[in-house]
Amino acid sequence: MNKVAIFGQAYKNTDRQYFEMLIENLNKFNIEILIYKEFVTILDELGVANLNYKTFQKHEDLDSTFDLLFTLGGDGTILNAATLVKDLNIPILGINTGRLGFLATVQKKEIENTIQSLIKKEFTIQERAVLQISTNDENIHFNDINFALNEVTIARKNSTSMIGVEAYLNDEYLTTYWSDGLVVATPTGSTGYSLSCHGPIIMPESNNFVLTPIAPHNLSARPLVIPDTTEIKLKIIGREKEFFLSLDSRVSTVPFEIELTLTKANFPVKIIQLNQQTFIGTLREKLFWGEDKRNYTS
Repeated sequence: MNKVAIFGQAYKNTDRQYFEMLIENLNKFNIEILIYKEFVTILDELGVANLNYKTFQKHEDLDSTFDLLFTLGGDGTILNAATLVKDLNIPILGINTGRLGFLATVQKKEIENTIQSLIKKEFTIQERAVLQISTNDENIHFNDINFALNEVTIARKNSTSMIGVEAYLNDEYLTTYWSDGLVVATPTGSTGYSLSCHGPIIMPESNNFVLTPIAPHNLSARPLVIPDTTEIKLKIIGREKEFFLSLDSRVSTVPFEIELTLTKANFPVKIIQLNQQTFIGTLREKLFWGEDKRNYTS
């Protein structure tokens, strides 16, 4: 490990020791460090000293010479970091200074041991599928970021009225979801918004997407797991002129008359998993699946 990037978007002064711990342990091995420019500004305002490191600001500032990108924050920080990494194949490792942490699995007090594990190559790299979106309207660009690691969500705007989402799979009509909206999630996103709408949890290595309606009025409408080779087309019906379209946490306002096409992107986002971590273990820990007294009876 010779060169790394550090990305963050928010910072609490109580986390200062963990940032300093990360820098200190990287410096022990003479690793070149670049820090996200806006994160440096936040750190400087909080009085963090010795920030004499190179910075990066956008996707074009990164390249294949980076061994990995650290994030300091929660899962949302990793989702935003993915928009910087895009198709560069730079793996991401999240240090959890946020809340739940399905993706940011390294706890703050584990930083020193984590650096040791990275140096010893005691980790694997998971390739997480990404959803790519396009429309039949060339004027809609989604701020030039047309992909999502977690999910693409369609939701009603400025109204309590339902919207209709016509869904087509490989050009075959599936159904029209009369609901507050529809979540199309990757396996990574299956533990996010889709899960809160009663969607299934999908293992990261599964080659699937899931369509999960939000508060459907069709009483028979249920989440549907589909192969990730499926082309999904969506048309929106409603009384209003616009609806919300969210790619992870990036929200756009879109007119009803457009057609959306969702496919699997031709690149994955790479996530580092330390050898002592597993997705199943994360499920038990984060969802408290082991918190059942019957599991400990002899």
